[in-house]
Amino acid sequence: MSGHGSKTSDTKPSGPVVVSVCTTCRLASEEATRIGARMLEALRPVMQANAPDVKVRAVQCLGVCKRPATIAVSAPDGYTFVFGDLEPQSGAEAVAAFALSYSMGDYGFVPWAERPELLCSRLVARIPSVKWSPEDGRPPDAGK
Repeated sequence: MSGHGSKTSDTKPSGPVVVSVCTTCRLASEEATRIGARMLEALRPVMQANAPDVKVRAVQCLGVCKRPATIAVSAPDGYTFVFGDLEPQSGAEAVAAFALSYSMGDYGFVPWAERPELLCSRLVARIPSVKWSPEDGRPPDAGK
């Protein structure tokens, strides 16, 4: 661990950590139940058991249609991480673990080496918080 979760500062994400699940994601047009809806269904009980303070919500389209199922993890003043190519069965546990790390990280930043292995190759975007804006653009904890 880099120690980013051990600080007692005000850089932890404030407000709720939110996992947004694209419910319009689908693998094929003839899919009876869209993979995004199945992801939401699989994620809710896992999140309730492992990260009950994290809010899980359905959203219609995260704009990553070529990489279903897609989720985003965000907080009002934290980074936003978008992951794609998730399967409901394997993805739910990884997203729950990531959300817990996110809630402890400075501005929600979770370094690549600290992400669940499944998510390391499925990152679509990492968008910095508007509150974290160093001139050199480095993420929190870089160079420490």
